[in-house]
Amino acid sequence: MFYKEFEVRWSDLDANRHLANSAYINFMSHTRMAYLSALGFNQKSMAAYHIGPVVFYEHMYYFKEVFAGKPVKVSLGFQGMSENGMFFEFHHNFYDAQGKNFAHCEMMGAWMDLNTRKLTGLPQVFLDAFETMEKDPNFKVLTKEHTRKFVKIPKDLV
Repeated sequence: MFYKEFEVRWSDLDANRHLANSAYINFMSHTRMAYLSALGFNQKSMAAYHIGPVVFYEHMYYFKEVFAGKPVKVSLGFQGMSENGMFFEFHHNFYDAQGKNFAHCEMMGAWMDLNTRKLTGLPQVFLDAFETMEKDPNFKVLTKEHTRKFVKIPKDLV
């Protein structure tokens, strides 16, 4: 399991003076990219292959408030990936300084070819890097159907 530590800053708070939803999203994104960078997924390597990550959804579950000046630890659990690497799923848990879990998130995303602006599988070098990741005990091979779990259809005003 990979962990990244943060301190809740003034800019991470909302009008209720607790950790803002946007801060949770930023902490998770930073945790994912820190881990992926350690595997070789960084700005330079992604640019070389013209790929970038996109998020389909992030479902947050909040258990307890967190306030400024408090340290937090965010975990990254590798829950699933499609055979070609196009789709991925991570789970994040948030812990306070005493190790108490105060939030959980389930997120799913994919990789986009930045030239065609379409979803794409991963080059072999990145598939090999993912093979080195510790998988959650509930890891699953994702299919396109998994990405349709929470289907929403846009409804235009016109």
